[in-house]
Amino acid sequence: MTMTTSVNKQPTATVGEPYTTGSVTSHDGTTISYRQLGHGPGVVMLHGSMESAQSHMQLATALADAFTVYLPDRRGHGASGTYGARYSIQTEVKDLDALLIKAGAHIVFGVSSGGLICLQASLTLPAIRKVALYEPALIVNGSLSTTLLTRYDREMAQGKVAAALVTGMQAAQMGPPIFNAMPRWLLESLTSMAMAQEEKKARAGDMTMRMLAPTLHYEFQLVKEMAETLERFRAVQTEVLLLGGSKSPAYLKIALDALEKVLPHAQRIEFPGLNHGGSSDASSTNRGGKPEQVAQALRQFFA
Repeated sequence: MTMTTSVNKQPTATVGEPYTTGSVTSHDGTTISYRQLGHGPGVVMLHGSMESAQSHMQLATALADAFTVYLPDRRGHGASGTYGARYSIQTEVKDLDALLIKAGAHIVFGVSSGGLICLQASLTLPAIRKVALYEPALIVNGSLSTTLLTRYDREMAQGKVAAALVTGMQAAQMGPPIFNAMPRWLLESLTSMAMAQEEKKARAGDMTMRMLAPTLHYEFQLVKEMAETLERFRAVQTEVLLLGGSKSPAYLKIALDALEKVLPHAQRIEFPGLNHGGSSDASSTNRGGKPEQVAQALRQFFA
């Protein structure tokens, strides 16, 4: 494995804490870019679906006085390289391994699909000593159907990005309950308007919904690959903090319930009023982020 770094001082767009940028070369030659901020023990944060390194800047800033936080763009996102022909959960684990080695870090935090990667990595990467997971998207006993994914792929192939995003949202059971009562055409129209508004406001380097839409194919691929793998995690020997929101979809709570019983060294916190986007920046579109609450729990656990 080879590694390279390239560091440039930049101001953040949404928070006052300055960060540097760098990159590491993963096992297959793919470049994984990251943002770095703060001082102290290293923490690597893996974003979830429809996110990028910029999605957790407020959470990172809240921890930056005590930790050096690394926010990678997972492959296929932002400034990082492409997925590759043999993409799998192990591809992401090796990407994480490369960054842990570069950073000398022993603490990881993962959200949704990023949580799946951290969970799998905790089985094989000895560098990891503490793992915090915000609602890892683990399917347990058929708790989530993946039948809509064929429709998503078809709509993306047809260039119907808004329609594909609606399908993805429905497949992941995201969005407020009122969405379930809305006709499909209205959801697609609202999504199109939201994308247009976001693109008008986007700054250089921002990852928009339209830009992130193709990544959902690979996010769902990870979820399918990791489905019904609960029992393997009995072997995890690291300390694990399980986090979630009271307003999140039922299948995510089922996953946390199951992991709490299986993991040998697990703690559990549920945040009242938060949803699946609870750890994301408060300014993120429709995610309902309350990163300061999540930061408090992470600070205590990481310490």
